[in-house]
Amino acid sequence: MSEEKKKTGFFGRLFKRNRFEDKTADEIVSEEARLTESEQEPPGQQEILKQIDDSGLEDSFVEQEDTENLNRLKTGLTKTRTGFLKNLDEIFLDKRELDEQVLTRLEEALVRADIGVQTSYQLLERVTDRVKRREIDDPEKVIKHIKEMIKESLEEVESPLRVGYGAEPFVMMVVGVNGSGKTTTIAKIAARHKAADRKVMLVAGDTFRAAAVEQLQIWGDRIGCEVVKGKAHADPSSVAFEAIERAVREDFELVLVDTAGRLHTRIPLMEELKKLRRTLGKKISTSPHETLLVIDASMGQNAILQARTFNEAIPVTGIALTKLDGTSKGGVIVSISKELKIPIRFVGIGEKMDDLRDFNARQFAEALFSIDESTGSD
Repeated sequence: MSEEKKKTGFFGRLFKRNRFEDKTADEIVSEEARLTESEQEPPGQQEILKQIDDSGLEDSFVEQEDTENLNRLKTGLTKTRTGFLKNLDEIFLDKRELDEQVLTRLEEALVRADIGVQTSYQLLERVTDRVKRREIDDPEKVIKHIKEMIKESLEEVESPLRVGYGAEPFVMMVVGVNGSGKTTTIAKIAARHKAADRKVMLVAGDTFRAAAVEQLQIWGDRIGCEVVKGKAHADPSSVAFEAIERAVREDFELVLVDTAGRLHTRIPLMEELKKLRRTLGKKISTSPHETLLVIDASMGQNAILQARTFNEAIPVTGIALTKLDGTSKGGVIVSISKELKIPIRFVGIGEKMDDLRDFNARQFAEALFSIDESTGSD
């Protein structure tokens, strides 16, 4: 066991999860002693006021961070939002009542937004039902109702990744086709945990492409993470096995395994991924603890096919939807939530390291239906 792990122990690693409260064991004991003393002597007025001020600052920080995340998401979804809301505006322009023609055009708008045919029908059916029962009687209420239904659907798959740390490293196997942003996503996840002072290892499991190994090494050097790689065209499973052995021996806390991403229609690729998954489980029986599928949002409905194919081969436990900022097809996330029910961990809304965000259903729905404040229109 390393000196670092001896010093911190289990509780040290547990408290290290919160990057805002990285305290040593001595600091924690000191903090407990201070709290015990304060219980014996009632706090003075100045201390009470300070506690109130500190509480207000914390609430203000959380609110500010929430607003910043929402604004960044709005920017990232500009292309999707603009096209979607523009279509809705055109449908309801000068319409005072909801007739059959309006509902037909609404169906077309939902399909064009890459929400998907099946999902569009489900949303439209619920809208039509409420119109018939006269619970909705104007266009504004229709849009509000669609927004609420989409939010509810997304909430079912909202599940930010929670990386657990214990005696063994947390192993994440990252899969996806070439060009989906897989390697970059791995780097962004690694950077996030490295910033929280965690010991992170990257494993170059895509041994079939020299460029993939080189790219991962470049990211590892930038972030300051160890990169384990084998020879060109080496068996990915052997590389992964050696990496896990080293991770256990040297007390790494997080291991991110990159994988091959050739065309998803190639059966051999899926067999290789199954083999790699079995290999990871031989060294640590519970691994991989997370199998993250990275999907390019610009693929639209093809993203559903990719997700279904990967999930049939190896159980996918989470999805990262990337490149939302460069496409008008961001509505595919609604199809994914409705049809696949796989937890959505991350959304990628830009090239910067902090542009990989934990998925938040409420914020996504707010951003998708938000008004462009710069122009004052949808």
